[in-house]
Amino acid sequence: MSYVEALESAGLVPLVVPPLASPESAATILDAVDGLMLTGGEDVNPSRFGAHPHPKLKAVNDRRDSTEISLLLEAKRRRTPVLGVCRGVQLVNVALGGTLIQDIGAECPGALDHDDGSPRKARTHEISVESGSLTAKALGVTHCAVNSLHHQAVKDVGAGLRVSATSSDGIIEGLESADDDWWMIAVQWHPEEMTDSPEPWDRGIFRAFADRLSSE
Repeated sequence: MSYVEALESAGLVPLVVPPLASPESAATILDAVDGLMLTGGEDVNPSRFGAHPHPKLKAVNDRRDSTEISLLLEAKRRRTPVLGVCRGVQLVNVALGGTLIQDIGAECPGALDHDDGSPRKARTHEISVESGSLTAKALGVTHCAVNSLHHQAVKDVGAGLRVSATSSDGIIEGLESADDDWWMIAVQWHPEEMTDSPEPWDRGIFRAFADRLSSE
């Protein structure tokens, strides 16, 4: 529900697309919308990036993976604006040939605990954002604190993507398109949970998405 409220607060009308039996429907779906948002949820199946399941892999949803990868690739082909959140940034990366850390605690000794059980609205660690990036322009800052609810993260970056934000332990917190003709921002934290916070950063992400859609 937080995703819907965040999009509506930015002046957008969200349409929820369930996992589909026929991912080939991606073109029909995108004919009906101005943009695509990929939200949080299950782990991406490691078979999608050529890896064996880690013992700490959580639930996967193959039909959702197929649907969202088809939507993302079709959106890229059309240059449809895309916003990704949490699983969304991971899905974008995998769809474009990247890989994932399947469990940060197990695979990255010394890393921060990115899923420490804090409340969803708690800003638990800081990130650095690349100056001049779409993400920095949306947030209005190059350094801020974010909430964190993930045990997986981007590992090898997919083709046509660039890193836009990182945490102090080196975990990738944001990606965006390296193609200036395709507006795509994807972040690892959950800005949809923070749109009523005193800080304007997270609302800026949804405003930027809405502004891009209105200019298309």
